[in-house]
This record gives sequence, C-alpha cells and structure tokens, in this order.
Amino acid sequence: MYVGKKTGQIKAMATTRPDFSPFVPGEGALKTSELPDKAVKLATSSAKLSGNLAAETRNTIREYMGAINSYYSNLIEGNKTRPHEIRAAQKGEFSDDPAKRDLQQESVSHIQVQSWIEEQAMDQDALYSRHFFKAVHDKFYQGIPESLWLFRDQQGEVRGKVVPGEWRTEFVNVGQHVPPKPEDLESLMQQFCSVYHPKHYLGDKKFIAAMCAHHRFVWIHPFSDGNGRVARLFTDQALKSIGLESYGVWCLSRGLARSSDRYKTLLARADNSRQGDHDGRGVLSEVHLINFCDFMLDTAIDQIDYISDLLQLNEIHKRIDSYIRARNDERVSGVTGKLKEAASLILYNAFVKGELERSLAYELSGMPERSARRLLGQLKDDGLLSETSSKSPLKWEIPEHAEPWYFPNLAPGV
Repeated sequence: MYVGKKTGQIKAMATTRPDFSPFVPGEGALKTSELPDKAVKLATSSAKLSGNLAAETRNTIREYMGAINSYYSNLIEGNKTRPHEIRAAQKGEFSDDPAKRDLQQESVSHIQVQSWIEEQAMDQDALYSRHFFKAVHDKFYQGIPESLWLFRDQQGEVRGKVVPGEWRTEFVNVGQHVPPKPEDLESLMQQFCSVYHPKHYLGDKKFIAAMCAHHRFVWIHPFSDGNGRVARLFTDQALKSIGLESYGVWCLSRGLARSSDRYKTLLARADNSRQGDHDGRGVLSEVHLINFCDFMLDTAIDQIDYISDLLQLNEIHKRIDSYIRARNDERVSGVTGKLKEAASLILYNAFVKGELERSLAYELSGMPERSARRLLGQLKDDGLLSETSSKSPLKWEIPEHAEPWYFPNLAPGV
C-alpha cells in the first residue's frame, strides 16, 4: 500500500506475481534447436549403457558412485573434501581439523540423503511435491554441523541461519538476480511442481523439461541456502523417474563440476528477462533457457559416453589385467600381496555376469580346488569380490585401491 501525494487517499500498490515463464522452450524454438535430437541421444545412450550391464554390476557401480556424486556436487559449492576422505568419514574416521571434519560431515550427509531418496521408491507425484523439496533440505541440514547452517551475503557477511526444511523468510540477492519475495515462495513452488510434472510432457521432451526445471528451481531460490545441492539431488531423481535407468552408474554432477564456471554462467544468463520479440513469449529469456538446457544435455551425454567407454567389455578386461600387473609390481597403494594371473579372468567374469557361481570360479582359475579357494579368499579379503554367505554367488566389487585402474580419471585420488 502507499499514500497518494495529492489526495492522501490510500491506494493499492500495483503488484505483479513473479513469473518464471517460459516453463520450457516453445515448439517453434525447439524445432530450430538441437534439444530434441540431444534428448533422443540421451535416452538411447542411457538405455544402451544400462542394457550392457548385469543388474548386480550396475548396482555395485551405483553404490560406489554415491561418494563420487557427493564429491562433485559439493565441489561446486566449494567443499573440496576428496572421495577417500568422504569414505573414511563414512567409516567414522574424521579429520582432527574441526573445519575439515565439518566438511566431511557435509559430504556424508549428501550421501545419506541420496540413499534416503532411493529408499523411498517414490512415484512422480511424491517427487514433484513441495514436501519432497522440504524433506530433502531438512534431512541434508540435520546431518551437518550447525556451524554450516549460517548463510552469508555476497560480501561474506553472515546474514542469518538456515531453518532446515523451511522456505526462506528473507530477501536475497544471487549475483545479479533478485529471487522472488518470501511471501511468493509457497505459490511459486506449487506452480513449479505442477508445470514440471512429467505427465505434461510426451516422450523425450521429458528430459528437456527436467533440465528446464533445474534452472527454474534455482531461479526461485526457495531456501536461504542449499538450493544448488537440492536442485542437483532433485534432478538426479527426476532423470531416473522419467526413464534413465542407467542414472547412478554415471553422475551429472561430475560433468557440472568439471565445467563449473560455464554451469554457473549459463545458470545466471537464464535468469535474464526476455530480450525482444525474437526471444520467446515468456517473461524470462527463452534463448538463454535453450542454451542452458543444451549445456545440461551435452554434459549428461558426455558423462554417459565416458562411463560407457570405460565399461566396454574389452576395455574393462584390459584394465582388470592392468590392475593385476600393478598389484604384482607393488604399484597399488592400500593393499598388499601379489595375485595369480587367474584372478583377472575371475574378476572379469564376475563383472560380466554380476554374480559368479563358485563352481565356475574354480573352473576359471584352472587350479586345484584348494588353491582356487585360497585365491577367492584373497580376492574377498581385498574387497574385489563379496559374498552374502559361504555358499552364495560371488559379486564383483570396486575397492578404493582398484578405482584408478577400473575408472581412470573418475575423481582425484589421495
């Protein structure tokens, strides 16, 4: 409300509801862009990768990638805790340095939230709900020290303290972007969950909508802090829910972190208002939204290609061989003891099949049964194979000491 200068009459101040249209690029813009073709490539590449892996092997890689995804998502926010430090924290081994310990806890909390999301096995209605976003935010912050609940302005001054799982109650600036007022957040998030629900999109357009949603969530900026992490956790699950079965074997955050400056630049540009008649019909720039989605699709496809190349059968066999040679040359840190050459064939077949029957493992070893048992015992002790019982099939595993050979350049080492 404001008071008129001449009459003193109270008048209603003109208000406009924040608008994040276009929700997705218009049909005309899509036809002249590469987004539809890239969405198709994303779907087909993901399906091919998933189809080439045994279910147990796929699950093993997904579980291992939890720390990798946490590392890269948190790296975007400035947390440089490395994967080996994250895995140490998962086992209760924290740094003596309080600041490093806090960051380890932050990384572990990210993994715990990832696991919680997986355990819920939620449908799309539950995923595209305000409750989901609040629950993810709450669980992440409840898992980290309160020293990390403080949020700061662009000058580094403390502005306040995060309330886990609650929309922000303060005005904020994010670079040049001024996010919506606190009183508009509830209705905006309701609209967000409605317009981006996959039921509104046909075929591969769902992938384009998911990438658009990633930006629009960050544009709304509903929480005092933690919006980037929540956006990436949501996008991870959204991509799975709309058909990317291989998601988790590869992770989008790895690509985003490796191109962090470009990711943040394109996010910021997509905040811009519409630039004239050739920039769509919404309030925000359609051109910049297309550019952001193009980058996101390219990044996802690149990460699938990276993992797919590593997991080609002839390639993984070569790298298992390389690992065995490195073990026997004492070039592998974190483990001791040489391995028989037969270990390579056993590990390769465990990878291909997902689960390896013991009788076949004995046969592949080419050794007397007693010697084969000793070799399998060594592979289990070294974390290269696992079992659920003394008679169960053997499962291929990824111990940390084998990562540099199995997945070169996946993440920084020690």
